[in-house]
Amino acid sequence: MISVGELSESKLRLAPLPNPNYLCSLCRPKSHTMITIICGTNRKNSVSKKIAHLYKNILKSKGQEAEIIHLEQMPDDVIASSLYENSGSNHEFNELRQKMYDSKKMVFIVPEYNGSFPGVLKVFIDGLKFPGTFKNKKCALVGLSSGVQGAGLALSHLTDIFNYCGTHVLALKPKLSRIEENLTENSLSKLYNDLLEEQAEMFIEF
Repeated sequence: MISVGELSESKLRLAPLPNPNYLCSLCRPKSHTMITIICGTNRKNSVSKKIAHLYKNILKSKGQEAEIIHLEQMPDDVIASSLYENSGSNHEFNELRQKMYDSKKMVFIVPEYNGSFPGVLKVFIDGLKFPGTFKNKKCALVGLSSGVQGAGLALSHLTDIFNYCGTHVLALKPKLSRIEENLTENSLSKLYNDLLEEQAEMFIEF
């Protein structure tokens, strides 16, 4: 056994003190990336618009900022003026293109139209910058329908597109079927609200 007196200072190995800047960083609140919510139809006064605003409020309650893009903001001549050889030519649409390009995380509110998602949403996607708008970005999907499927096929089709574009899609995809029966003017049923709350929490950390 070695006595205290036999220990020399040179033999003592003291652990270095932690960097004070590192300790301070642990105390700072997390900074979250702005989330862009896309209302996936241009139908006026749509149920999707109500869900988009409810989702924004859920994110806000969790300290997360969000912005909504409504597809009814697209110019009426978007197909003729913003696709193919005219890509980037429509200044009005370019504002939406730039917002999407700058977004790192996106939530798509997707209504079911004829067994898939609305054609106007595909036009919107096709008019965006490729591949930079979606590659290595993150997105979450919410489906809704008047029927019993909750836009399940629509979400599957859209997931295939985003996989092709190199987007990371959150696995939890709420399917809000019979939406009119579960939505009042300003609130969702508890079950559907809980599903969106759960997804929002996961997406913030995604």
